[in-house]
Amino acid sequence: MKSKIKEIEEQALGEISSSAAERDSLEAMRVKYLGRKGIITELFKKMGDLSASERPEAGRLINILKETVTRSLEEKISSITAYEVEEKDKIDITLPGIRGRIGKPHPISETIDEICNIFVSLGFKVVEGPEIETEYYNFETLNIPLEHPSRDAFDTFYLKNDSNQKFLLRSHTSPVQARFMEKNTPPFSIVVPGKVFRPDATDASHSFMFHQVEGLAVGDNIRFSDLKGVLANFTKQMFGKNTKTRFKPSFFPFTEPSAEVDISCIICRGQGPVASGQKCSVCGGKGWLEILGAGMVNPKVFEKVGYNPEKVTGFAFGMGVERIAMLKHGINNIRLFFENDVRFLRQF
Repeated sequence: MKSKIKEIEEQALGEISSSAAERDSLEAMRVKYLGRKGIITELFKKMGDLSASERPEAGRLINILKETVTRSLEEKISSITAYEVEEKDKIDITLPGIRGRIGKPHPISETIDEICNIFVSLGFKVVEGPEIETEYYNFETLNIPLEHPSRDAFDTFYLKNDSNQKFLLRSHTSPVQARFMEKNTPPFSIVVPGKVFRPDATDASHSFMFHQVEGLAVGDNIRFSDLKGVLANFTKQMFGKNTKTRFKPSFFPFTEPSAEVDISCIICRGQGPVASGQKCSVCGGKGWLEILGAGMVNPKVFEKVGYNPEKVTGFAFGMGVERIAMLKHGINNIRLFFENDVRFLRQF
């Protein structure tokens, strides 16, 4: 019996060691030796043929054989598992790569950069400022006192604070111009891009948060004709060399005289009715599109920042970035810029 057990042990360990690294093969081997009708199970059954003195030693040897075979099978299975995990984690460098999507600037950011780059080419400097402002800089330095009727159009979101000063989300980027003038001596030309906030109801053409780019030029003997030349140059670079500009009288508390600036429609090219005889869907048949407001800096603004309005003059202008982007790309709903729909953003 002892020699038989030794023979089975050598046979089993040899087969397990030389077997293929496959789970099905090892399962078949387990059934062969440890199953209900397996070789080792049959050894236990034959113990009844032994004498009473031989059974204890035979039982001990058979149990050792069973433990040895079981442990050998478990080690083999463990090595297969480790191999499978290693193969799963291994990178096959022969496979074709998966090209990742490259991020792109948001259309609003692209438009801001394009606008600012045009003015930089004309000698302007880009300046930025805080989005949380005081009433003084947001209104009073810009000739919009508390009782002024135009204040309603520029009113915005106020912030809770414990100081005597009222803080709010700026309703335009003009406060940055006032801050810049307080700290700098003319001549200079700046553009100020940034977010602004107004409590407008959101619809296809309005949002409570949007972007502006405002400009300011101050120096000796700056005239309205300089303003016209700068803006005409800008519109041609932004919308095409054949773009025409039109100035209409308007009112802004921080400029005098003031004007609204229109460009010839970029769709119908200022013709109004299209070839079919119907009105242009963009300009409504007018042939013109309003894009910004502008004017000569009001002397009261110069007085607020410590300039002598008898010695310096200047012009200012401001435009909504979303408005420019919508015209340039033919977008009819401002909300598309803020919904973060990648199907929309991938088009740019």
